[in-house]
Amino acid sequence: METVAMHIANGIVNGPVSALFAVFAALALGFCVWRARADLDDRLAPMAGLVAAFIFAVQMLNFQVLPGVSGHLLGGTLAVVLVGPWVGALCVSTVLIVQCLLFADGGLTALGLNITNMALLGTAAGYLLVAGLMRILPKTPAGVGATAFIGSVVGVVVASQGFVLEYWLGGTTQLSLAWVSGTMAGVHTLIGIGEGLIAATTVATVARVRPDLVYALRRFRKPPVAEPAPVSGGVA
Repeated sequence: METVAMHIANGIVNGPVSALFAVFAALALGFCVWRARADLDDRLAPMAGLVAAFIFAVQMLNFQVLPGVSGHLLGGTLAVVLVGPWVGALCVSTVLIVQCLLFADGGLTALGLNITNMALLGTAAGYLLVAGLMRILPKTPAGVGATAFIGSVVGVVVASQGFVLEYWLGGTTQLSLAWVSGTMAGVHTLIGIGEGLIAATTVATVARVRPDLVYALRRFRKPPVAEPAPVSGGVA
């Protein structure tokens, strides 16, 4: 059985398409840096470093999905729940860049492709689900954990379909697009379930101990309803 992995190696997608997505990824990350400046404060900055370090460490641990197929945490939804979408995308991108340059995990010419899929598409999909679910689920450790689980599964599958789009535009091998899409979706659904369990456990634990450090709880908490001011007056 062939191994299906999220990290794209050199030569899987042709040069022009790889270069196009490298430019797209660079522009998108520049926009994330601009937007993240408004979020970063004395509390979020160190938390972002911890999130990036945690994602890097957990991505080094693969878990078996099928014979010949292994998966690992992508971290997009985990990051957006803890530090928000803009900082979260930068955390995942930093991990991918370090992995590529130091461990040759993913090709250098495919770095823009990998960042687009895992740090941008997966993170964006996860955040959109988090934003919707946190408006209807309870703002509790269990609620934010369930949100992280669902967002992780969907985010991983969306990231895998980003590769399908890139392969359709510039794939260098003769594989059926329907087969690639179906295989990637099926395998990464299983990978997403594993990631969801890790993300849900992590964010629920943080929410239980330090809810003030969970971006999703701060961002989507309903503001307190102001009590009407007492009416003052006297008898004329």
